[in-house]
Amino acid sequence: MKEGSGRKQGAAPPCAACKLLRRRCAQDCVFAPYFPADEPQKFANVHKVFGASNVNKMLQDLPMHQRGDAVSSMVYEANARVRDPVYGCVGAISSLQQHIDVLQTQLALAQAEVAHLRVRQSRCFSSHGLRPNSPTNSEFPSSKPVFDMDMDMDMVVDQASYGTSMWS
Repeated sequence: MKEGSGRKQGAAPPCAACKLLRRRCAQDCVFAPYFPADEPQKFANVHKVFGASNVNKMLQDLPMHQRGDAVSSMVYEANARVRDPVYGCVGAISSLQQHIDVLQTQLALAQAEVAHLRVRQSRCFSSHGLRPNSPTNSEFPSSKPVFDMDMDMDMVVDQASYGTSMWS
């Protein structure tokens, strides 16, 4: 039997779900709005992970305005499960959380280094009887910042990348 032989000429093709399940796509098909015919892999992954019957039940139990979000979540989880069958999206979330932890540690080190440099700079000025924005100080006019953030942050990044500290 040819595909779509029961449909009238010019009718829309069956949705990706009905096509994969090899069934006729009814006008009120619960899958059709969310699994268009031109995205067959989207439903294939959801079907592989959740099963068509379960997806059908979930969608029918939800109000119409929540179905789109539910399908998006199922598609995301199904795609993650296909990539990582053991951990799924939890593996991706865990990996991102570890990356955030590393970046927060690096940020804290950089902020500590900046604070240390500022303290060192203020000690240098106080030991010479100077203030950073003192108008009597010809070397450090008040219109020019004493602490060049760009240069010092480059030093912090360079020091951090080599695993050494300027504090030692």
